[in-house]
Amino acid sequence: MSTHRTAHRLTLVLTGLTTAVVLTACGGGDSSTDGSTAAGGSASSSASVTTHDDDDVAFAQLMTAHHEQAVEMAQLAADRAGSAEVRDLAARIEAAQGPEIETMTGWLDEWGASAPTSGMPMSGMDHGGHDSAGMPGGMSAAELDRLTSLSGSEFDREFLTMMISHHQGALDMARTEQAAGSDPDAVALAGRIAADQTAQIGEMQALIGRL
Repeated sequence: MSTHRTAHRLTLVLTGLTTAVVLTACGGGDSSTDGSTAAGGSASSSASVTTHDDDDVAFAQLMTAHHEQAVEMAQLAADRAGSAEVRDLAARIEAAQGPEIETMTGWLDEWGASAPTSGMPMSGMDHGGHDSAGMPGGMSAAELDRLTSLSGSEFDREFLTMMISHHQGALDMARTEQAAGSDPDAVALAGRIAADQTAQIGEMQALIGRL
């Protein structure tokens, strides 16, 4: 019986010690959690700090205006192009660049920068060594009026010729952003634009050869 009572007391002591250890661990866990929360909050705040610079702003402004003009040109193909291939290409250009316009105008809003006027030259901006009086590869009002006046095979050839030049201007801007931009999302978009429009230039050059 004495042995039984001793074993019983030992069990109670061990149980008490285990409970104390558990409570201490829980208290430490709460402290650790609080510290993690504070650290996480600090990290979150740091992550929310913008990383864009003037090159990113110039890229978004210029490329938005550039894309808007490309979309305007592409929309003309629906009832003017003589080739189904040209109409298909134009539809793909519009479908790709429309969402990119929304993305870039969203960035400009977040950055507190103004969005450009649709299709207009970006006066006062020098991006990638181009003439600051206008967009690289951008079309003049007279050139757009001429394109609007054409139809059939004449439209197809003029559209492809103009769009190749337009895309080449976009490539210059995209490569400048890749080299000089700071915002990772803007640089990534520039890379996608460069890849997509390089492929489309090859496609358009092949189409011109078949007209």
